[in-house]
Amino acid sequence: MAALPEPVIQSSVDTAPPLVPNSGRPYNPVVTLNGWSLPWRMNNGVKEFHLVAEPVVREMSPGFKVNMWGYNGQSPGPTIEVVEGDRVRIFVTNRLPEHTTIHWHGQRLPNGMDGVAGINQPAIPAGKTFVYEFEARRPGTFMYHPHADEMVQMAMGMMGFWVTHPKGKHPHINEVDRDFCFLLNAFDVEPGSKTPKVATMTDFNIWSWNSRIFPGIDTLNVRLNDRVRIRVGNLTMTNHPIHLHGHEFLVTGTDGGPTPPSTRWYEVTTDVAVGQMRQIELIADEEGDWAFHCHKSHHTMNAMGHDVPTMIGVDHRGLVNKIQRVAPDYMVMGERGMADMGEMQMPIPDNTAPMMTGTGQFGPIEMGGMFSVFKVRKDQKPGDYKDPGPYKHPSGTVAYEWSGAAPAPSRASQATSAAPADATAVKPNGHKGRH
Repeated sequence: MAALPEPVIQSSVDTAPPLVPNSGRPYNPVVTLNGWSLPWRMNNGVKEFHLVAEPVVREMSPGFKVNMWGYNGQSPGPTIEVVEGDRVRIFVTNRLPEHTTIHWHGQRLPNGMDGVAGINQPAIPAGKTFVYEFEARRPGTFMYHPHADEMVQMAMGMMGFWVTHPKGKHPHINEVDRDFCFLLNAFDVEPGSKTPKVATMTDFNIWSWNSRIFPGIDTLNVRLNDRVRIRVGNLTMTNHPIHLHGHEFLVTGTDGGPTPPSTRWYEVTTDVAVGQMRQIELIADEEGDWAFHCHKSHHTMNAMGHDVPTMIGVDHRGLVNKIQRVAPDYMVMGERGMADMGEMQMPIPDNTAPMMTGTGQFGPIEMGGMFSVFKVRKDQKPGDYKDPGPYKHPSGTVAYEWSGAAPAPSRASQATSAAPADATAVKPNGHKGRH
C-alpha cells in the first residue's frame, strides 16, 4: 500500500462548486450547501480518501463562531462522492483529545467496517490512523458520524454527507441539472459563549443546515425549468418538516435508496425524522425567490430563551418609567408580538446571532436558523451557482396596500337559543366530581 494520501483541509464557509471527477468512473457531482466534496486519489483501482477528525472553528453566520469538532477543517466534514461498485479505502486520522470511530450510516458493508466501537472494531485512539475499506454496493444518499462517545462527538458537530452515484442509467434515478445536499444539525450555545453544551438532550437553541444559520446559509440558485434534486440528512434530536414555497416536489429517495415511481406523490413539505435521509426532486418552473425552510417556527429563529412570558396585550403604560428608574436599559418587548425584534438594534452579547434577522428588498425578513431561499431565474446560466440577487417582480405582481374606502364588516347573524348551552367536563377515572 502506498503512503497515506495527503489530507485536504478546507476552512471556507462558502458553497464550493461541484467537484468534477478527474479519475475513476464519471458521474454528475453534487453541490454541498456551504460545504465541499473531498478529493481522492486512485490507487490500483481503489478510490482513496483521507479524513482527519479534529477540533475546528465554524462560522455559523457573520460574527458568530463556534468551537466544534469536525473533519478536515470543518463541521460538517466534506461530502464523500463515489460510484456504485467503487472499491473505497478511507484513512481516518484522529486528532481529537479522545478516541473516536466512523459509522457509515446506511451503507451495506462488512460488519467489521460498520464503525461501532467495541462491537465492530476497537476505537481509534488519539493520534492514530485507522483504515476502512469496502465496496459502495448501492446508490443513494448516506451520512457518516462517530459511534464512540457519540453524544459528545455529535453534539460537537462530527458528521458528514456521503453520496453513491449510480454506475449507469437506473430505472428509479433521474438525471438532474442540479443536485444539492446538506445536513440538519443542532447545537446548544449559550449567548456570548463559543462551545456547545454537549449534555443537552432536547432544548437546543441553534438550528442549522450544515452548521450554518440564516442569514449565513447560502441560497440555492437554479435555472428556470431545471430538474433539481435536493438531498437532506437529519442528525439532530428531533424531526424537521422541510417546506419549499412555490413548487411541488416528489420524494424520490429515502434511507433505503431510490423509491419506485409508483410509490411517489407530490408534496410541498416532507418530514425528515431523526437519523433519516430524504431526497426530493422538482422542476423549477416558477421564477422568483422562494422561501425554503423547516416548518417548525422556532427552528427558523436563532438563540433565544424559552422561558419568556407572553406579553401580548399587556399594558405597560405607567410602569415603564418606574422600572427604568432602577433598570435604565429596560425595554418594552412583546406587547404587540415579536416583530420589533427583527428591526431594533438592541445590544446582544459578543459572538451571538440576533434572534430574528435578515433584510430583503422589501424590509426585514425576521428569520434565523433553518431558513434559506430557492432562487429560480430564466437567465441563470447552466452550471452557474452564483446568487443572482433579488428577484425583479413583473409589474402588478406584488401585494400592495389598499388605498380605497374600506367596506363595512359584515357579521354573521347570531341565532337565538331558548336555553344557554350547558357544557360539563368529566375528569378521568380516579377523580370524583364534575366541573
